[in-house]
Amino acid sequence: MQIDKLRGKELDQLFKAILLLEDVEECYRLFDDLATVNEIQSLAQRMQVARMLREGYTYHKIETETGASTATISRVKRSLNYGNDAYDMILERLYKEEEKPVE
Repeated sequence: MQIDKLRGKELDQLFKAILLLEDVEECYRLFDDLATVNEIQSLAQRMQVARMLREGYTYHKIETETGASTATISRVKRSLNYGNDAYDMILERLYKEEEKPVE
């Protein structure tokens, strides 16, 4: 499994740190320290591409709206179809979160 190549003490520590974040503002602060603006924007772009693919948008529409290359769109689509189902898992949670009434 591809994911097994990632596993390690340092990455476990990073993921545990991310899971300890309390809100979006803390995420902004940590990721600003961890990565470049372009790296963070690329990750966000991939999430948007995944969402749009799941919602049935065409490559052309995704490319136009997100600025993602067809190579990026294809990579995300391959992950959606043959990956670890993580995009689907998190998109489902995001959809549920978005459906919650604002208190």
